[in-house]
Amino acid sequence: MDAGINWTALAVFVFFFILVTVMGFWASRWMAGPSNKGAHLDEWGLGGRNFGAWITWFLVGGDFYTAYTVIAVPALVYAVGAYGFFALPYTILVYPIVFLIMPKLWHAAHKAGHVTAADVVYGRYQSRPLEFAIALTGVVATMPYIALQLIGMEVVIKALGLTGELPLLAAFVILALYTYSAGLRAPALIAFVKDLMIYIVVLVAVVVVPAKLGGYGVVFDSAREVFANKGGATGLTLKPSQFLPFATLALGSAMAAFMYPHTLTGIFAAKDANTIRKNAVFLPAYTVLLGLIALLGFMAYAAGVKVQTNNDVVPALFNGLFPSWFAGFAFAAIAIGALVPAAVMSIGASNLFTRNFWKPYVNPGISNEGEAKVAKVVSLVVKLGALVFILFLPTKFALDLQLLGGVWILQTFPALVFGLFVGWFGARALLCGWAVGIVCGSWMAFADGIKPVHSFTVGGDQYAMYTGLIALALNVVVAVVANLVLGKGSRPALRSAT
Repeated sequence: MDAGINWTALAVFVFFFILVTVMGFWASRWMAGPSNKGAHLDEWGLGGRNFGAWITWFLVGGDFYTAYTVIAVPALVYAVGAYGFFALPYTILVYPIVFLIMPKLWHAAHKAGHVTAADVVYGRYQSRPLEFAIALTGVVATMPYIALQLIGMEVVIKALGLTGELPLLAAFVILALYTYSAGLRAPALIAFVKDLMIYIVVLVAVVVVPAKLGGYGVVFDSAREVFANKGGATGLTLKPSQFLPFATLALGSAMAAFMYPHTLTGIFAAKDANTIRKNAVFLPAYTVLLGLIALLGFMAYAAGVKVQTNNDVVPALFNGLFPSWFAGFAFAAIAIGALVPAAVMSIGASNLFTRNFWKPYVNPGISNEGEAKVAKVVSLVVKLGALVFILFLPTKFALDLQLLGGVWILQTFPALVFGLFVGWFGARALLCGWAVGIVCGSWMAFADGIKPVHSFTVGGDQYAMYTGLIALALNVVVAVVANLVLGKGSRPALRSAT
C-alpha cells in the first residue's frame, strides 16, 4: 500500500471519527434513567435495561458483526476460498438459538436483577466455584477479542498512510474516555452510524467493483484460476473432506456466539423478551451483508491486489479502485465498526469482574454506586490490556487466543443454558464438565497448532471437526456421568425462567 499519507481520505476519516466521538460523549444524557450519569451498574453497564427493538437491533448487530469481521472474513475467503464462507451458515443458525434461548435467559436475568451470565448461573445453582468458572471464562475469552477490534482499526489506519502507534493510541484513549463516561449508551448510539456506513460501503462495493472489473463472471473466473494454481484445500467450492469441519465450525460457532459477555450484554439491555424475539427475526439481514462482505475476497483477485498479509486485502481493494474520499469513508466505517464492539466487550468484561469477582470476594457490601465505579475503572484496564496485546505481542498471538476463546466460551453453554429448561443437572457436575471441556479443548487446540479443527481416525477413516464442539460433547458427557454419580442431592430444584 501507498506509504504516503492520503490526505483526502484522512480528512474524511477524521471527520466521521470526530462525529462519533461527540456522539459517544453526548450519549451519557441519551435515554438517561433516574440513576443518571452511570450511578448504578444497571444504568452504566446495561443502559438502564430499556433498549427497544431498533436500538437492540443495531447494538447486537454492531457488536456481533465487528470491524475485524469486515477485515477477516474477506481475508479468509481470499486465502482459502469457499471454506471461508462457514460464517454464513453460522450466522443463520445462530438466530433460532437466540429466538429459543435468549428470551428465557432475559427473563431469568430481569426477574432477579442479574447483570452477567455468571450472575444467572449463581442465582440458579448457588455455587460460587461454578460462578467463578463462568466469569473467568468470559473475561479471558473477551480480552483477545477486543485486541482483534483494535487490530482491525490498525489495518485501516495504516492504509491511510499513517505510521507508528500514536494514531491507534489516540483512538484508544478516545474510546476509553467516552465508554467510561456514557457506558453502554455510547456504543448503542454510535451503532446507528456505524451500521449505516457499513451498509453503504458494502452495497457500493458489490456494485461498483465488479462493474470496474468486467462483471462477476470475471471475478469468479479470476479467483478460480488462482485457486486452481494453488491446489490443496482452496477453491470456489468445498471439497468432500471439508464438509464435516465446515458444518461443525458453523454449528459450534453459532452455539458459542451468544455466550460471549458482549453479546449477552446486548440481550440483557433489552427492555423485554419480545424485543429479543423480534431481533432474532430481523437480524438475519446482517447475514446478507456478511455474504456480500465475503465476496470482497474474490474481488481482490480480479483486481490484481497484492498484499503482505491477508488482513490488508480490503483496505488495498478500496485504495486501488475507489476515489480517496470514498476510501476514507470506508476506512472510517471499519474503524467505527471497531469502536462499537470494543466498547461493549470492555463493558461486558468489567461487569463480570465487578459482579462476580469484586463483589463476592473483595467487597460483599458494595453499593450500587460502588459497583458502577469499579466497573468503569475495570473497563479502562481491560482496554489497556487489549492495547498491550497488539503493541507488544505478535498479531498472530491475539488471533490464536481468540480462536481458543471460542473453544473456551462454548464450555459455558451447559451451565448457562441447560438450567433454563431442565432441573436435572447439579453445580458440581456442571463444574466437572466445564473443567474437562476447557482442559481437553485447550489440549487439542495446542496440539493442532491453535487451529479451529481437530482430526481423529475412526476405523481407518480420518474425520475433522470443530475443536470446540468436540470439547463440548466431552463436557456434556462428563456432566451427565458426574450427575449420576453425585446423585439428586447435587441438583437444584427446577425454577421457571419464564
